[in-house]
Amino acid sequence: MEEAKRVKNLPPYLFAEIDKMINKAKENGVDVISFGIGDPDQPTPNYIVDSMIEAVQDPSTHSYPSYEGLYEYRDAVTNWYNERFSVDLDPDTEVISLIGSKEGIAHLPFCYINQDDYALVPDPGYPVYNTASLLAGGKVEKLPLKKENNFLVDLDSVDEEILKKAKLLFLNYPNNPTAATANEDFFKEMISYAKKYDFIIAHDSAYSEIYYEDNKPLSFLEVEGARDVGIEFGSLSKSFNMTGWRVGWAVGNEKIIDALGRIKTNIDSGIFEAIQKSAITALNGNGSAIESTCDIYKNRRNKIVDGLNELGWNINKNTATFYIWAEIPDSYSTGEEFSKKVFEETGVFFTPGIGYGDEGNKYVRIALTVNESRIEEALERLKNSNIFKG
Repeated sequence: MEEAKRVKNLPPYLFAEIDKMINKAKENGVDVISFGIGDPDQPTPNYIVDSMIEAVQDPSTHSYPSYEGLYEYRDAVTNWYNERFSVDLDPDTEVISLIGSKEGIAHLPFCYINQDDYALVPDPGYPVYNTASLLAGGKVEKLPLKKENNFLVDLDSVDEEILKKAKLLFLNYPNNPTAATANEDFFKEMISYAKKYDFIIAHDSAYSEIYYEDNKPLSFLEVEGARDVGIEFGSLSKSFNMTGWRVGWAVGNEKIIDALGRIKTNIDSGIFEAIQKSAITALNGNGSAIESTCDIYKNRRNKIVDGLNELGWNINKNTATFYIWAEIPDSYSTGEEFSKKVFEETGVFFTPGIGYGDEGNKYVRIALTVNESRIEEALERLKNSNIFKG
């Protein structure tokens, strides 16, 4: 049986391929230290786990969940937005629960993209922006994120005819993989473009709570006019070490939220209510769990950046996310070549930046989801190798 063209043209998901490669090396006895996939290594805080246990034991959570999510969960999201960003939301019309933000991001293009419509997608960027837009039948215009532009989207360089055909602009700040952050002026500029050319802004804010030195990231919805043109995706995965729980949200423009909800009602049955109740517990907490997590990542960041710079790299310390976006040494032509060399010689894995787009070709992404003793081991292996000697 022949696969549909949309599946034939779909590239392998980067992280799934990385998993296969690392697992094969482990089977061959390699002591792998992987700085690859951004999956927190710390456990979900006990108070959230305890809440889950209690909710699971409640038979009322065992039936089909509501499509849009428990009102109590949506209300907890609105309260969190009010406290964190001073943004007021209507839990009935401006919030929808998601089975992790990835699910909502992947479904949004199906709400608005028709054949020959464009999605504006950052390069490098989270691969789902690109693949979901293509699966929906649209075209993708890549927006290069350049070091000289602080890895910010630049719409001035996009052909106006493409902007006229654009239906969606994906933004992601704090950014994966570059760790860049955006300020209010940047968001105002993007909103101005969206209003002029009548497209939707979808802001992926999964890393808003992973930051250092009091550099608190903005919510897109804090900026005047944002709710007129877009929505924001959020997640508990990174903030509360809940990646496996699959719980998040989309908030913002009520018409966009409604369209996303109509797609969801035809595809899924919502989030297990026990998970939603646990998420309420997380969002209603005092924030100490997030602060503790950020302290751990900050110490790891300092250790690995200082260590790599001592080996000859020149890496700046990121102020948000748990990623380091590192330009490869000049003696290597691509991030893939460099990553392969590092892995073969040391068993240390850095994700080649090309997996996030063509603009990542000369970079690797290093995730801070490895404990300090393993970071020290990785640095020692790199020091004793020929990696930085060409």
